[in-house]
Amino acid sequence: MLRSLGVAEKCWSFMQGRNLMKVSGKQAPNAWITSRRHYSPAIHIHRSTVANESGTMAEVKQGMMKRLGLEPGYNPQPKSREHLLKYQPKLEDLPPRAMLDSFTSATIPLSTDPTLQDKYVSYQGNVRMGRLLEDMDLFAAWCCHKHLKLPNLPEGVHLPYTFVTILVDRIDFTNVLADGTKDIRLSGHVSWVGTSSIEVVVWLEQIVGGKYEKLTRALFLMAARNATNTSAAPVNPINPANEEEKEILAGGADRKKRRQTLMAQSIFKVEPNDPEQTLMYELYQRTTPANTLQLNKRILPPNCRWMANSFQMSTIPSFPEHRNHHNRVFGGFLMRSALEISWAAAFLYCKSRPKLEHISDISFEKPVSVDSFIKMTAYVVYTKKNYVQIMTVADVLDPHTDSQVTTNTFYYTFSCNEDVTEVLPRSYHETMWYIQGRRKFEACRAPQ
Repeated sequence: MLRSLGVAEKCWSFMQGRNLMKVSGKQAPNAWITSRRHYSPAIHIHRSTVANESGTMAEVKQGMMKRLGLEPGYNPQPKSREHLLKYQPKLEDLPPRAMLDSFTSATIPLSTDPTLQDKYVSYQGNVRMGRLLEDMDLFAAWCCHKHLKLPNLPEGVHLPYTFVTILVDRIDFTNVLADGTKDIRLSGHVSWVGTSSIEVVVWLEQIVGGKYEKLTRALFLMAARNATNTSAAPVNPINPANEEEKEILAGGADRKKRRQTLMAQSIFKVEPNDPEQTLMYELYQRTTPANTLQLNKRILPPNCRWMANSFQMSTIPSFPEHRNHHNRVFGGFLMRSALEISWAAAFLYCKSRPKLEHISDISFEKPVSVDSFIKMTAYVVYTKKNYVQIMTVADVLDPHTDSQVTTNTFYYTFSCNEDVTEVLPRSYHETMWYIQGRRKFEACRAPQ
């Protein structure tokens, strides 16, 4: 998982040269340099004549609906796609593809659409990052469409596939603040495939001072499903075109193994390690009176706050406008909603406007119906100096039975202008949240 930043930067630099040449008309500079590491761009992409412009994001959405045979307008009973099951190809019928085949870009035309500006702009004139997460999720699915090639599909038959988001790998943000009145460009391509899973790298840019500057990037892991979303569907393998593509492709298997290892080592599945257990005892000592006659009493050290008093919550009714192509709640909507309440929780805790630094891996455990009530709860679970780590839990509520099911857990790292009040757990389960939040924070701050 930690290596994913380096791989994403390599993917980004790999494609970046051609994009910069279009803007400036000059030879592309070296790859975008971070405080951690940098890469040189590959050049064969410059010479490609493959058309890669997909128009605006609105046109991308229309293009996907057309390929899937869907029409605008909501119907409680989705249009049947069972007739497409017979066109489902076998893996051996799918020809290999290159990464370049799926490389594409699309724009959010903020400079020419004032109505769109109102949807994206914050009160300070910058772009709402939650809106961009929605677009990145949709765009990742579009890259999957570009990757697919079905030679045996009859002309005029709609695509017998459905794509769903499995998880979003760590997302880091640059110091560039997106202007709410300038166009934003999304670019991306497929970077690894399994039998039915597809990894897509997506990055965002905006023109600053006459050239494109990077805003953020993310790795999306998508699942290819059949036409009725009832079972997995095979996807074209990747045939790397050069050594750099081979390196990027080989990293996909490593990232998969790392994800599986991290899941198996989750604090919610196995006990804390020895250093963490020592930390837990130190927390106990700090919050327990020295007087042994008061063992049931907890004390709050100076300049600290209890975790139980450091959260924000909202309940959101979902509607058909939040649906994806198979009448479930769109994953991008969940990401936006979670980010915005997390930002509010960080703002209220810091008492100043926070900066989003990082989003840890996001997994989608269960589909959410479009008639659901979604409870978002954002907890401050860890703090260090001027950083705040937020854990946001998305639960689906059943109004008839009062039951709730957790569908997502999000982790966000925010920075503030000054050091913040330290947050401390009061119960054992809050201590587990504290340990998990600490792990996420240290992982995102570690050198790559």
